[in-house]
Amino acid sequence: MKPFKNEPFTDFTKKKNEAKFKLALEKVYSELDKEYPLIIGGEKIFTEDKLISINPSNTSEVIGRVSKATPDLANRAVETANEKFGEWRYIPAKKRASYLFKAAAIMRKRKFEFAAWMVYEVSKNWAEADGDVAEAIDFMEFYAREMLRYDKGTKLVKIKGEENRQRYIPLGVGVVIPPWNFPLAILVGMTTAALVTGNTVVLKPSSDSPVIAYKFMDLLEEVKLPAGVVNFLPGSGGLIGDILVEHPLTRFVSFTGSREVGLRINELAARTQPGQKWIKRVTAEMGGKDSIVVDDDIKSIDDAAAGVVSSAFGYQGQKCSACSRVIVSEKIYDKFIDLLVDKTANIKVGSAETNPGMAAVINKKSEDNILNYIQKAQEEGGRVVIGGSKSDSKGFYIQPTIIADVKPNDTIAQEEIFGPVLAVIKASDFEEGLNIANNTEYGLTGAAYTKNKKKLKKAANEFFVGNLYLNRKCTGALVGVHPFGGFNMSGTCSKAGGFDYLLLFMQAKIVAEKK
Repeated sequence: MKPFKNEPFTDFTKKKNEAKFKLALEKVYSELDKEYPLIIGGEKIFTEDKLISINPSNTSEVIGRVSKATPDLANRAVETANEKFGEWRYIPAKKRASYLFKAAAIMRKRKFEFAAWMVYEVSKNWAEADGDVAEAIDFMEFYAREMLRYDKGTKLVKIKGEENRQRYIPLGVGVVIPPWNFPLAILVGMTTAALVTGNTVVLKPSSDSPVIAYKFMDLLEEVKLPAGVVNFLPGSGGLIGDILVEHPLTRFVSFTGSREVGLRINELAARTQPGQKWIKRVTAEMGGKDSIVVDDDIKSIDDAAAGVVSSAFGYQGQKCSACSRVIVSEKIYDKFIDLLVDKTANIKVGSAETNPGMAAVINKKSEDNILNYIQKAQEEGGRVVIGGSKSDSKGFYIQPTIIADVKPNDTIAQEEIFGPVLAVIKASDFEEGLNIANNTEYGLTGAAYTKNKKKLKKAANEFFVGNLYLNRKCTGALVGVHPFGGFNMSGTCSKAGGFDYLLLFMQAKIVAEKK
């Protein structure tokens, strides 16, 4: 087995790759508006009530119609997963890992097809969709290798007269609730981490991206993963979410999404239900309010501006790692704003399949929410220097927006917007910039630009985030390279894609034998 290596990104400037991706888009487009079932124990079940997934870039296009689960089906899914756990937990780690290796190999061959589904369903441009698939492949390759490492056990202190061993065993039934913004990568990462460690899963995909989730279920079926190991349960969070989390047979919940939902899941999971034998484990990643601090003593002001723009507006700012606040030294404040505006003005906004710099935001609710934040920012004294409004009526398009003169405690400086809105805040110096960066309830990602080594060291010690980047953008974490997860209201610092991650899905057992 070769050492882990990150999946390379596709170079779409090459005509060959461009042509292949266009063919994938055509193929996927021909398959739009089909019906998909939910899956419990391998049984495909169609229900009357459907999730209607639409193209955010063109709301007249239906991506697919996915059957919604009922409360009875939610209970059945957990019970089915629990029954299957009795068998799956004893399948050797090498065998479990083999399913991930096979799935990764197939996904690699169909990389463009999986990416094309995300172009249509969640309005990712080509590079963002390609990166999402690459990360999904990375998660499977990395976690398969990690499981083989953990299967070897842990070295213990030796004592005369005894043979002692420590090994890791699975937890049980896990509920996996992934987000829509990385509808393949995060879904694949959380699901495969759970199953490769010997657990069974009830997978509840986001209602905004159920079709790409179903395509992953197709892949698991193709590699012949035993029925019931992963059960596919689309549906309303309000109708089935609480049932899944509170069920006495649910052993753990893996969640990525909003702060509000994450806190509710944590609260519900903490309540012991009749018949429950364990304290449930919750792994949650709940977003951020990420800052980039820009010192006046930097190597290249142009590079810093480019890093901020890329971090702020990549995938329409719909990343929990996105830069939503840039905190700039007053000595270069005006010049830096001019650079930000110049670079942002070059971002083309359009339909995702045309591969623009920015496409549509995910849905109408998100669009309205973002526009309300822009209005609120102006009411509190912010100055819109570019963007600030809708840009197309066929989809949920919002122009990339920069708001200058934002005060550290203004609404848009504190609350997560999850859209293409960048707040610019002035700081008297680098130290004040760090203090401002730490003034939110979140602590996910951040970055600092300075050539001063003492200031870099100060940022490394005092910038309170789970993922800190120095002299580079604050997005683009790579599996194995930048284990991902944050502090405070950003979540439980799970460090997805890291060497500790699988421990969240297992428990340690010691066997001591007297000789």
